Amino acid sequence: MTASWLQIPSNSPFSLANIPFGIISTKSTSSPVPAIAIGDYALNLSAFASANGFSQLPAIHPHLDVFHQKTLNAFAALGRPVHRQVREYLQAVFKADTPYPQLLKDNATLQKEALIPLTEVTNHLPMQIGDYTDFYAGLNHAYNVGVLFRGPANALQPNYKHLPVGYHGRASSIVVSGTPIVRPSGQILANPTADPKVPIFSPCKRLDIELELAAFISTGNKLGEPIPIDEAEDHIFGLVLMNDWSARDIQAWEYVPLGPFNAKNFATTISPWVVLIDALEPFRAQGLEPGNRESLLPYLREKRAANNFDIRLEVELKNAGGKPTHISSSNATNLLYSFSQMVAHHTITGCNLNTGDLLGSGTISGKEPGTEGSLLERTNGGKQPITLADGSTRVFLEDGDEVTLRAVAGEEGSYVGFGECVGTILPALKNLNGSN
Repeated sequence: MTASWLQIPSNSPFSLANIPFGIISTKSTSSPVPAIAIGDYALNLSAFASANGFSQLPAIHPHLDVFHQKTLNAFAALGRPVHRQVREYLQAVFKADTPYPQLLKDNATLQKEALIPLTEVTNHLPMQIGDYTDFYAGLNHAYNVGVLFRGPANALQPNYKHLPVGYHGRASSIVVSGTPIVRPSGQILANPTADPKVPIFSPCKRLDIELELAAFISTGNKLGEPIPIDEAEDHIFGLVLMNDWSARDIQAWEYVPLGPFNAKNFATTISPWVVLIDALEPFRAQGLEPGNRESLLPYLREKRAANNFDIRLEVELKNAGGKPTHISSSNATNLLYSFSQMVAHHTITGCNLNTGDLLGSGTISGKEPGTEGSLLERTNGGKQPITLADGSTRVFLEDGDEVTLRAVAGEEGSYVGFGECVGTILPALKNLNGSN
């Protein structure tokens, strides 16, 4: 990638090749505003636009108000061609040999006003999220969990390799990275083997993580009009990292016959910077089982074999007062279905997606030990504890534990990364007993 006049650390996830979008505030800003991340800085797009920073991009002139909103929804709704132009324009502004030096490179006043160290910004949810759907497209995760509960012969349900399985989640409890997570309480079976099965009310004892990616919708579709598979990707604004926290013991009791409810609705954490699909184009890769494509119904068949992305994922766990422990690595190529297929399947009934809707990938696990995207898999259902850096062990999350997800594509010096997706577990609320 071309060098920038702005000093960008070689290990930064926000190289000039990236230009992810987010929403930030600072001590001096009255309200959250759109921004991009580049190196160790955020560029306040509201301040940049107000100072005629987009003067050399006529296509955006009728829409400059999108950079003064509290969310990215208005910008996302402009569509992929506009996102592409804005991203390429901002890349040109930051190039060492920028054709527009007067806009920022040689404008010390605007740099002071609009270029803000990331350490001085507060990140907010990048989009106003109307609806949230979580898919189950991680084949290895689905198989591993199926083996734990049903054995190898019946690990996958008959529908699994015919459609992207999913469920509708809770949008209101999606939070931005850094937000503490209160341990949920609910009904669990203290003794799952007892007969009759009678639940108790208790704080979750099997609190887990789920390593996922998620896609934000840019432009939706009309009710009753499905999005064709070959057009689906143009309806995606970009991707974020996601930790879909899971209360495994609450889920085990409630999920039959309609699936997860309280086990998932208490919190879902996403990273704050949206990485555009165009930034990921150089990293296209084949997902799992490409030979399965021909057995899919026509509405799910993609013309492109490389329908996924080579994005490296990792999970780190730090106990209270301890040192971080790397506990898992995976890759987005471990998905059986692409986000385009998820969009096509979601809308095939005529369901209308809207700007800001979020689609989760499902847990992304590999096949080898140490590539699992959940503690449930990593510990073999709680039978094989993980040893942390200080010698303590974990089966599931304890109070005070901090979980950090990271994801990056590309090589050092031109990383296209997502930053961090972080959450710390707080104790369950007291004086809850489940009684009236």
